[in-house]
Amino acid sequence: LEKKYDEACEFCKKHKTRIQYVVYGILITAYLAVVIAACSLNFQRALPLFVTTVLAIFFICWDILIANYEDRIAAFLSPGDRYLKKQWFWLKWVLRAAVIITIICWLIFDTTKLGSRQLISFGGLLMYVLLMLVFSKYPTRVAWRPVFSGIGMQFILGILILRTKVGFDVFNWLGIQIQTFLEYTDAGAKFVFGNNYTDHFFAFKVLPIVVFFSTVMSMLYHVGFMQWLIGKIGWIMQILMGTTPVESLVAAGNIFVGQTESPLLVRPYLPYITRSELHAVMTAGFATIAGSVLGAYISFGVSSSHLLTASVMSAPASLAASKLFWPETEKPLVTLGSGIQMAKSEAKNLLQAASQGASTSIGLAANIAVNVISFLALLSFLDSALSWMGSLFDYPQLNFESICAYVFMPFSFMMGVDWEDSFIVGGLLGYKTFFNEFLAYERLSKLIQNRKMGGSMYVNGVKQYMTVRSEVIATYALCGFANFGSLGLVIGGLTSIAPSKKKEIADGAFRAMIAGTVACFMTACVAGMLTSPGLEVPCHILLGNASNFTDFPANSTELVECCQRFFTSANHSKEIFPGGNYSLNFRKVCCQILGQPAFHCP
Repeated sequence: LEKKYDEACEFCKKHKTRIQYVVYGILITAYLAVVIAACSLNFQRALPLFVTTVLAIFFICWDILIANYEDRIAAFLSPGDRYLKKQWFWLKWVLRAAVIITIICWLIFDTTKLGSRQLISFGGLLMYVLLMLVFSKYPTRVAWRPVFSGIGMQFILGILILRTKVGFDVFNWLGIQIQTFLEYTDAGAKFVFGNNYTDHFFAFKVLPIVVFFSTVMSMLYHVGFMQWLIGKIGWIMQILMGTTPVESLVAAGNIFVGQTESPLLVRPYLPYITRSELHAVMTAGFATIAGSVLGAYISFGVSSSHLLTASVMSAPASLAASKLFWPETEKPLVTLGSGIQMAKSEAKNLLQAASQGASTSIGLAANIAVNVISFLALLSFLDSALSWMGSLFDYPQLNFESICAYVFMPFSFMMGVDWEDSFIVGGLLGYKTFFNEFLAYERLSKLIQNRKMGGSMYVNGVKQYMTVRSEVIATYALCGFANFGSLGLVIGGLTSIAPSKKKEIADGAFRAMIAGTVACFMTACVAGMLTSPGLEVPCHILLGNASNFTDFPANSTELVECCQRFFTSANHSKEIFPGGNYSLNFRKVCCQILGQPAFHCP
């Protein structure tokens, strides 16, 4: 038996590769059989599985093709490349003229169709680019390709996601799936903290999501999926934007992991990067959020699809803002020809990777908890102190949010936020910048809940909720780690990874935080340009509030739209205006608003 066993082992060692191919072939065949069976039973139900399978097959074939025939493909395409280089001098001017004409035509038609609010967002985008250029480290050395390419990638992603039905449905579906996936955290939280764990929502509902997401990310990192995905996104940004491999990979990594984890992907190369590349690495961390806290914000009630979109769009925006604020003046040492390799997981197996991810999240969850406790306590003290100071001048309403509202109001308004909402969003930006984005999103979630509950929009002259458009723009503007608390975290984390760059890190961190903040604002401007306005508060609530003009302003576009719908939908008015005796009261309100003559208002 021992002899036969040794012979079997020797045979397996000799034909190891063939046996692996056979096993993989059997598993792949079985998987494809399952996919075909599922599609034949109910294709609509199996559509996500079918699309995932097609994408996986495409990328596997692509990787095999590139690995084996990259030189032949490059040789085949080289005549076209030489021709483009030869004709590039006049082609670039044709392309620039085409882009400018396209933008002008798009703005004209879009403004005609949707109104002028999108123009404010476009003006805000131009304003932020101009400000970054004016305060740039080397204004005359700016390379415009990364800047325009980054904004262009933002715009294309925004159009695909926000303006096309397919893109919107895909990201909406992804958001729903992530929400469903995160709900599995409840099983662990319920077992540890008991059935009433939601009574302590933040501690026992939100923080366990951070633990669960960190565990999953660690497992995906161990199997190599995250490195593969980050590599593909980084390669796309590198080709389109002309950025270096290090900064492209870190920017792509920041879509999924935190600002101190993503530099670990390229840790061996950090001592050799230039000052501009280091600035780009830090900016990418400030302009995005980690996947682990993304789940926490979704649990607050913030739109999951918009958070996902903001995370993706802010990656190219971070490189665009960084290269504008700190242009490259040195020759990068790490290039595409260097054969850059990303770090691999140190875990021995999948279970160890899961355990390491959960253990790593302890520090993150604890850090979030203590920061929220300390910042809320500090905010309460500041509000109390400011109220006392304000009472000396007969203005006890003075608080931190009202100060931030006036400071950041111009920035929020230029993103395309409605004028009445710009002060509220300005206060949220103050919370995010001086404390952290957790407090800002928690406040935003309350505003969203107030809108969904309906009721009076104004109480004692104070607005209780915003329009959906303002909520969407605020979601994009807040989606980043750019705050003073993260400033120390980045300096400490990067210094420990690359001690030789300690001075450069300290010198460029504050500029990187500003660039990260502006990158988020640019993403919000693009979202403001592409967000289609619509009727955002139910008409029966709006017109009910309008009957009391002391609490609600009568001259709003939403009210005008409601009244127009009321007068033009006599046959369907009960569907639009549910309730009992609504016709007479609403007719009186709408007659005052529209000043309707003739038969509508006898």
